[in-house]
Amino acid sequence: MNAVTAKARRASAFLTVFLKEVKENLRDRRTLTSALLTGPLLGPLLFVMLINVALNREFEKAEQPLKVPVIGAEYAPNLIDALKAGGVVPQPAIANPEQAVRKQDADVVVRISADYPKAWRKGEPVQVEVIHDSSQRDTATAVERVSKLVEGYARQQGAMRLVARGLSPSTAWPIAVARRDQATAQARGVLMFGMLPYFFVITIFMGGMYLAIDLTAGERERQSLEPLFANPVPRWKILAGKLAAICAFSCVSLIITLAAFAVIGPFLPTEKLGMELNLGLHFGAHVFLLMLPLVLLLAGLQSLVAAFAKSYREAQTYLSLLLIVPALPSLLLSVLPIKAQGWMYAVPLLGQNLGVMRLLRGDGIESQQLLFCLAGTLAAAIVTMLITAQLYRSERLAIST
Repeated sequence: MNAVTAKARRASAFLTVFLKEVKENLRDRRTLTSALLTGPLLGPLLFVMLINVALNREFEKAEQPLKVPVIGAEYAPNLIDALKAGGVVPQPAIANPEQAVRKQDADVVVRISADYPKAWRKGEPVQVEVIHDSSQRDTATAVERVSKLVEGYARQQGAMRLVARGLSPSTAWPIAVARRDQATAQARGVLMFGMLPYFFVITIFMGGMYLAIDLTAGERERQSLEPLFANPVPRWKILAGKLAAICAFSCVSLIITLAAFAVIGPFLPTEKLGMELNLGLHFGAHVFLLMLPLVLLLAGLQSLVAAFAKSYREAQTYLSLLLIVPALPSLLLSVLPIKAQGWMYAVPLLGQNLGVMRLLRGDGIESQQLLFCLAGTLAAAIVTMLITAQLYRSERLAIST
């Protein structure tokens, strides 16, 4: 009878540790703020606000009259009229246009050569300079707008010259390029919302970070690990209970983030860009499935790193440095666009990133890709947990000094 009771106690040890850690951390405002507020809600809200502000600003620039200093406007009155018709308001000439553009006193400056009238009468090519600074991203819309107006006027005048000489305008353009864009409206949204995978990963990380610190380095600093380890319970069950608590907070954090994006998704001005973005239940369920093994991996990794720290502050420093790791796949894909191969889905973090990108494009995830993603990340999670379990066997883990 005593043997049965002992086994029952050991069997319930996991659940006891899990419930204890969850209840204690539900009373910790710092953990709740990080796991259920800062990451899950603040991230999506900031994302939507930034996207809306950026897009509305670009749309206003494209629709409002554009003030552009013009040097030599008296040499090409017809070109100036064409610019005015396109919404450009010519401004007085400035002495040093290159310096003005570099100092951002002007987004773009048009300079017309003094020999413009003479060359135009002779039917010779004339040059119109559009002076700008390509390193200033804020000026891209203005530069594109002015360039298209000048080029459009040039094509129109060129066609009129050919007609005056009895030639068809098509003579100057023997080849017509017809672009056939195969991207769907949803696929075009990937170009702008490609950072979403990072938001999901960072939410998982932040959801369990403070809990992982408190359950290892925090208890070590408070010297509460030693009495916990003194109980007649296998160390791996204690670790399993702590990891389950971390995973629970991370999963709740991820669910809140997915729900937040589903709610605020319709408020994104994607229709103005001819895009379509579906962040509803189907998208959220697939993302949660993709991220589930990553929850285990990050929980084990955070516990492993925090176990090497002797104080809460030291563990916080270590995990802050570890925070760089989730950003690597997104940075890699933005700098070096690659064609996804099957084996890449088995690489933790990279596989989740590629999977979410396919969901954003509306392509769906093939069963083989999903299997590779789940199996690869789960294998890495098991290895990490085994290493952490081995560390938990050491008596030095309970010593804070």
